[in-house]
Amino acid sequence: MGSRLYAWLDSRLRLRPIERTLLDEPIPGGASWIYVFGSATLFLFVLQAVTGMFLVVYYAPTPDHAYDSLRFVETEVLFGAFVRGLHHWGASGMVVAIGLHMLQTFLYGAYKPPREVMWMVGVLLFLLTLAFAFTGYLLPWDQNAYWATQIGINMVGTVPVVGDLLVRVLRGGESLGALTLSRFFAVHILFLPAALLTLVLLHLFILRRVGPAGPWSEERARAGSETFYPRQVYMDAVVIGIVFLVIAILALTVRFPLADKADPSDTSFVPVPEWYFLFYYQLLKYVHGPLEPLATWVLPALFFLLLVFWPFIDRNPERHPAKRPAALASGALFLGVVFALLGVSLRDLYAVPRVDPSVARGKALYAQFGCSGCHRIHGEGASVAPDLSYVGDTRPDREWHLKHFRDPQSVVPGSFMPKFPLTDEQRQDLTSYMLSLKRPPGAEPA
Repeated sequence: MGSRLYAWLDSRLRLRPIERTLLDEPIPGGASWIYVFGSATLFLFVLQAVTGMFLVVYYAPTPDHAYDSLRFVETEVLFGAFVRGLHHWGASGMVVAIGLHMLQTFLYGAYKPPREVMWMVGVLLFLLTLAFAFTGYLLPWDQNAYWATQIGINMVGTVPVVGDLLVRVLRGGESLGALTLSRFFAVHILFLPAALLTLVLLHLFILRRVGPAGPWSEERARAGSETFYPRQVYMDAVVIGIVFLVIAILALTVRFPLADKADPSDTSFVPVPEWYFLFYYQLLKYVHGPLEPLATWVLPALFFLLLVFWPFIDRNPERHPAKRPAALASGALFLGVVFALLGVSLRDLYAVPRVDPSVARGKALYAQFGCSGCHRIHGEGASVAPDLSYVGDTRPDREWHLKHFRDPQSVVPGSFMPKFPLTDEQRQDLTSYMLSLKRPPGAEPA
């Protein structure tokens, strides 16, 4: 049936020449697992587009409703938390995949003639990926998103001559507010996808014109070639499947909670950027005063200019890594600095205890409704009702707490606890607080 349908379509649309163009391209030296990163990056972009479209169905890009619309997706929409998790972890996966793709290209010297333009387009794709991450970060409109974006925009303001103009363009006005959010939303879902899709098509077009670079060994490349289908397609499909499985597991098991709703008056809040910006965040801590522009725009501008024009800077005609010591040493030095800064930043972050925003909201609700008038926690409060100091150990079932807050008598017959007017979100927050009340690791029950 499938073959007959394909033959019918081919007779009208001439599909076989397209099939030959896409699948019969020769790969010098044959298929290899090292060539899978480009396809993985493309898959992750498609995943981001699909999950983003589903999120946009519920998202309201205004300061009054953006945060609440995402809370609604997280708590009320069927599979909403899973789709948001896929989108969040897919963004991280895309940064990793495109980084590995560029690293493989750099290691194999695949930016050398005649592939200079393909490398330059790839660098622009990397820049667009970072732009996606920056513009998407504001959209939840929580404290972290608001203040991290504020810092990013302020950094743009340090650019001489055009800095103030760029800040006004990014903000859409004099302050970060409704126009900023709607502008970032439009750029994130309209302008950047259009630009990225254009560059992806251009990247693939150039690849088809100049062909894959193949292995760095000329002897192996001359030994023979292999078509893209079937072995390279199989390898790409296996890696794409593994990537999706990892992201799906992360989306299901690792929560990505919202912080509190954005509060422009809370200037004491210290934001934490995504992990792929942490090394840069750490660098900014070391540069102050008149040297600040060096870190905010001079070094980034020089780095990306160097990256774009690297095929013309590295004049060594050899592709074998052993014959390109200067290029490999430069790349190793850059990666060493990045990972060192990232390691220091992660160490500092984990040294500071962090509270789940849901737990903090639950604790505030506990105080708001005067629960300490009946319950005691770590010696504070009355002892009319059960002590809740370690209720997270004695009652670890989230569903039990949710039912209890919905109707206390349904799970504890005869309970005198009243039915408080709680929303579903408030019940979730109170439950998170209850589950956080546990004995320290290694402590024995009294």
